Amino acid sequence: MSIRRNILANTASQLYAALIGVLLVPWYVHYLGVEAYGLVGFYTMAQGWFMLLDLGLTPAISREAARFAAGAIDAFALRRLLRALEGVFLAVAVVGALALMAGAQGIASRWLHLQYLDPSEVTRALVLMAAVVSLRWFCGLYRGVIGGFERIVWLSGFNVSIATLRFVLVIPFLAFVGSTPTHYFAYQFGAAVVELLWLWRHTNRLLPRSESGQPIRWGWDPVRGVLRFALSAALTGAIWVLVTQTDKLLLSGLVPLDEYAYFTLAVLAASGILLLYAPVVAAVQPRLTRLSARGDEEGVVRLYRSTTQLVVVMLAPLVALLALFPSQVLLAWTGSIEVAQHAGPLLALYALGNGTLVLAGLPYLLQVARGDLTLHVAGNIGFVLLFLPLLLGAVDRYGTTGAGIAWVAAHLLPFVAWLPYVHHRFLGVHHLSWLSRDIAAIAVPVTMAAVASSLWVAWPQDRASTVILLLLHYPCLTALAVFSSSAARSRLGSSMGLRGA
Repeated sequence: MSIRRNILANTASQLYAALIGVLLVPWYVHYLGVEAYGLVGFYTMAQGWFMLLDLGLTPAISREAARFAAGAIDAFALRRLLRALEGVFLAVAVVGALALMAGAQGIASRWLHLQYLDPSEVTRALVLMAAVVSLRWFCGLYRGVIGGFERIVWLSGFNVSIATLRFVLVIPFLAFVGSTPTHYFAYQFGAAVVELLWLWRHTNRLLPRSESGQPIRWGWDPVRGVLRFALSAALTGAIWVLVTQTDKLLLSGLVPLDEYAYFTLAVLAASGILLLYAPVVAAVQPRLTRLSARGDEEGVVRLYRSTTQLVVVMLAPLVALLALFPSQVLLAWTGSIEVAQHAGPLLALYALGNGTLVLAGLPYLLQVARGDLTLHVAGNIGFVLLFLPLLLGAVDRYGTTGAGIAWVAAHLLPFVAWLPYVHHRFLGVHHLSWLSRDIAAIAVPVTMAAVASSLWVAWPQDRASTVILLLLHYPCLTALAVFSSSAARSRLGSSMGLRGA
């Protein structure tokens, strides 16, 4: 179970799903129509809110599966917990789906502002949508178990298959079967059933047999053992929604729509930085938890620091490009000089803020491995209390640029003032070494090279030439990051040694 393979597989699957989700949008609009495609956006939003009902139970079962692999709990305990959580998830999924179905007619007639679609057609689509949302939410439970067993390569391949089923194969269905909203969500319902049954089957194949031979009955007791950890994770998720959406909600009512559009484009471009973090967490977290459960403190520190270097190697070139060449990146992406000029400064700020956010999020790996999210929750609450006043004041004075300033400041201050204490609690005396050797040693050379290029290179004004220059810059900065990383040099040296042998 190679962590490198897990990270690569997870990253590839997420990029694939993200790309086809964006590239195929014109096809959906072509077959469904613009107004009906708005229902797809409503469905995506409903999925996001439904995830809050997870209550941290998916991270909890993933952690327990990893602890079983480390020998910390037995097969009977793991099976009892899964059976208990299946009951909880089933109850929540049924109640949530029925609630959405009951409100479907009201949503269609009073909440959504329909122009051309028949309200009865939309009501049928919303009923199907409720079923799809609940089924896909249930899938998260089994994904947590599979991830806890570190079957990331299998899970990544499965996610690619399901993304293809959901996003790609729906197009011929719309073309040859029917293209109403009901057709679309009926297809998605079938895909969700396939997804859930496939995950359930693979999870049960992974689960070990209980040596005690006792029957597994549903009970609440197994859930109590993980409830504290689960609720901490749930609170973190709720805070994350508040943190990431408040600026968007506030600005939508304060600035002109065209200015808000530039803001949205900048934030969307900067969000690419955050995509780097999730695959690493999914691949590394189970192994780190296993090492902690075994009491291998040296292994925990070594894996955490090498993971940090890997993240910085991936992060530094991208942050440098977005922060120092924001207008060029936006021109290459949108082809609009106007967008590049208006959104460029904001992209630079959000890139810096997101880069700091990813680095400040790394200690979360340690806290999950130890099973103690107290400081993580306290830090997130402190961040909200810091960010909201900063955001209100900065937006009132500087508009959308103020939101970027608040985003950077609110992440930089905890990184400087709070992170040393967290590391002292969970990592010992390694904080300064972590900063200097695992972050600065890689980020500083990359940043200096990017600054030098920004001063010496005359950037063109046409899109094609800008794309070419960016494509030349990124691999060069990445190569410099790899060379600056002691962990990467060591791995390369070992690989060359093995080949030579």
